[in-house]
Amino acid sequence: MVEWVAFRTGSRPVPPPVATPLVWATACGGALTLVAVHTFLVGSDHPGPALAALSLLALLLGVCARFTAAPGTAVLCWLFLNGFAIPPAGTLTWAGHRDTLWLSCLCAATLLGTALARVVHARAAYHRVTGGRPTPSLWPAD
Repeated sequence: MVEWVAFRTGSRPVPPPVATPLVWATACGGALTLVAVHTFLVGSDHPGPALAALSLLALLLGVCARFTAAPGTAVLCWLFLNGFAIPPAGTLTWAGHRDTLWLSCLCAATLLGTALARVVHARAAYHRVTGGRPTPSLWPAD
């Protein structure tokens, strides 16, 4: 006879984020795939679409990650962008303002995804706890 038993009991208002090493492994695989597709379709002369695609990947990874995973995710995406999406391919370079801007965009995308996920989860948890009713106002209506 099979008896179904829940592993966890009680309410879990906010789902736990994904482990950081798994997020970073996904960032490596996703960035490698996106840069390879970008290089095949567009070429390495135009890094703008690759930056946009990697920023979207960073945002999506940020949705399921912790805040502490954001800098590592941004750096991993930047390494693939800098190493393989711009000439000379396979060589890491530092171009001052350009690379600072790229790292800032990638880190901001990851942090935005994480913050957005936290707000959505907290709002959903609040509605589960209150039953979806609006909270009463502190000030009486006139």
